[in-house]
Amino acid sequence: MHDDYLIFRPDDVDLTRSPLRAGIDEPTYVLGAFNPGFARLPNGNLLLMVRVAEALRDPVVDGHARAIRWTPSGTVLDAHPVAGLDMADPRQFALKHRNPKLLGLTSLSWLLPVELDADARTVVAVHYEKAIAPSASYMDYGVEDARITLIDGTYWMTVCGVSAERHCTAMYRSTDGLDWDLLGVVLDHQNKDMLLFEGRIGGFFHALTRPLGEVYFAYPEESPWLGGPSIHLARSPDGLHWKPLDQPGLRARKGSSSNQRIGGGSQPVLTDAGWLLIYHGVEKRESVGIYRSFWALLDRDDPSVILRQEDKVPLLEANPALTADIAHQLYLPTPVVFTTGLVDAGERYIVASGEADLACRITHIPKARFR
Repeated sequence: MHDDYLIFRPDDVDLTRSPLRAGIDEPTYVLGAFNPGFARLPNGNLLLMVRVAEALRDPVVDGHARAIRWTPSGTVLDAHPVAGLDMADPRQFALKHRNPKLLGLTSLSWLLPVELDADARTVVAVHYEKAIAPSASYMDYGVEDARITLIDGTYWMTVCGVSAERHCTAMYRSTDGLDWDLLGVVLDHQNKDMLLFEGRIGGFFHALTRPLGEVYFAYPEESPWLGGPSIHLARSPDGLHWKPLDQPGLRARKGSSSNQRIGGGSQPVLTDAGWLLIYHGVEKRESVGIYRSFWALLDRDDPSVILRQEDKVPLLEANPALTADIAHQLYLPTPVVFTTGLVDAGERYIVASGEADLACRITHIPKARFR
């Protein structure tokens, strides 16, 4: 088998076992099964925590676009008059003439644990009974993009909670990688792409974060940096209470094609050279942009010190050959690969990514590539 392939696709999801069945009796389909959290389980197998974006077959009925919303008593549909919406983005709609922008989603996401063999070549089991659906008001429009880090025998998983209340990061914790406890919100509105380092530094948990906002300020013309969304750093005594570091983290640089914004991808792992991480960079193009994966190396004792930032040549780019047989399911206007985790496999790393916001991609990368 090749070392770059799709391992899980939309048609691999059995929606008869979806946790959204409570309350929705209309037909749905899988818009995407992608952006998986990734970790090695205690039995040596690998876990993909797959984001399943489940959408209505008929999102517009009687002149209204409908959004799926979780409630404690079951899922419901919220209707918005189409005449007041901009529906140019297939993933969402925007209410016209609103500032700040107000959005609705055409799908609701939940998390599906998919167990792979130890080399990530075969699906061993799909654990529908362990699926994670929205369970609090701060995620009533979806729970998205899990990122998993194993620290001292405990699994920590961050997710993005989507709601009209806030767009936040919530934390789950597990001892076995399959049974998870929700610990609540850890980062507030529009602070996402949170990834914990695989180990403490100076006794503290550390994490990458990526705050978003409406206003950014320009650097001086002679600066190598560009303003905009970037990767920040935070630390915590307990994994729940986080203080941002005063020093900046990774920032988009002039000279890279993918510098509209950057954000975290894989959890930082400790190597002999420092903390290795894969991150995403975005090139402005159409409504979504082109997403590519790059890598960086941070100092093992002070992760605010950036030893290397490889942002010229992408580590990974979207590969149309991988999605050729499911091209009829593609819906994004631009190429997207979104790396979400890696595990150690001896002389190589196994890297998990979302491909085209559609499927889960596995790539085996020799460790020599990062020297």
